[in-house]
Amino acid sequence: MATTRKPNAAFMKSMTPSAELAAVIGNTPMPRTEVTKKIWEYIKANNLQNPANKRNILADAKLKAVFGKAEVTMFEMTKLVNQHLS
Repeated sequence: MATTRKPNAAFMKSMTPSAELAAVIGNTPMPRTEVTKKIWEYIKANNLQNPANKRNILADAKLKAVFGKAEVTMFEMTKLVNQHLS
């Protein structure tokens, strides 16, 4: 008997993005899951994945304000983005 997984309440809570992050994803409060989805949409729309290693993201000016550096891994990205949510 399979039980459906209930999403973790912490992930579903709406978070307010910082000004730097809002420049990328908009300034409406949204859950972390949506924030990550929006950032990936932005990365793909602007072709910011490193062609040699797709797991790395090459930051443009807007993302550099969020990440604080020119290139991050997709695992680092989540940690850095969380610092911009309150």
